[in-house]
Amino acid sequence: MRNVSQDRVRLTAAEAQALAEQALGNIGYDAEEARIVADHVVDAALCGYEYSGLPKILTVAEHRRLRQPRRPMRALRETPSSAMFDGGNNNGMVAMFRATQVAIAKAREHGMSVVGVNNSWVSGRSAYYVERVARAGLVGMHSVSSRIHVAAPGSSGPATGTNPIAFGFPTLHEPFVVDLGTSAFMGTDLIFQDRRNAVLPEGVAIDAHGRPTRDPAQVHAILPFGGYKGFALALAMQALGVLAGSGLGDDKTYGYLIMAIKPDLLVPLEDFRRDMSEMLARVKATPRQPGVDEIRMPSERAFRERARNLREGIEIDRKIYDALRALPRGELPQASPSRL
Repeated sequence: MRNVSQDRVRLTAAEAQALAEQALGNIGYDAEEARIVADHVVDAALCGYEYSGLPKILTVAEHRRLRQPRRPMRALRETPSSAMFDGGNNNGMVAMFRATQVAIAKAREHGMSVVGVNNSWVSGRSAYYVERVARAGLVGMHSVSSRIHVAAPGSSGPATGTNPIAFGFPTLHEPFVVDLGTSAFMGTDLIFQDRRNAVLPEGVAIDAHGRPTRDPAQVHAILPFGGYKGFALALAMQALGVLAGSGLGDDKTYGYLIMAIKPDLLVPLEDFRRDMSEMLARVKATPRQPGVDEIRMPSERAFRERARNLREGIEIDRKIYDALRALPRGELPQASPSRL
């Protein structure tokens, strides 16, 4: 069992879920919505992504769009293998959970599916959705076109979102999941570091004058990862956001796309699982450089962290814990439009 310092709090998964659901209920979510969002953020914490865990509830609580009217999601266009949803200004973790359910059901029946969601915000970890697709025996892809945070190479202001992309593949064992942002630093992590008065890594952000900064409060734009390569991927995610209907929203930026493919369209599922597992095993078996214990695959660390944290509990910053407990029922904290 790990020791915990006085500025940290350890919670079991059940305690974290209860805390999250209570906080979400206090800011106006019903029991089902609170359960969906709480499960998402607690799973992020279990997987070792603290910034995308319980602190995200505070991001939701402070978001300007939480104060705007919500309505049920509705299909703007639908076919047997596709759907376009108006998210009704619902939180993205709720909207994408339901969109993922639709994508899985349509792919199981028709072989593949594509589902777009617009008019929604803060969708959380993309890995959460594609893992669900993969555990259903399908191949999944999820892309996000998000609020403008990231500079183009050579620009001094934001041009694209952090725009993550994720894939999920079924194997004989745990799903193989790839989830990456197209920015050098994620927006949710920036907000988290700002709350903690922390310092950013070198080379991930610029201030309003286009100069490098490590102060989260001074960040005017995050930089793309990998220069033009990351910028190109971000633009591709922005384009898929347009396909998902981002142009229908007031801010013209938020667009979520999820695809699910039944492997049997091309390869029998069990053959695909076997061949995927063999391919990954070959990669892990490649010779290692001196001092390297293993060739670690994407998602391996997260799954190991989840298993360990389910046994030992998760840790969160005490400031976050206190802020969640202090959220008063029926009263929203001040919105933070500059950050969200």
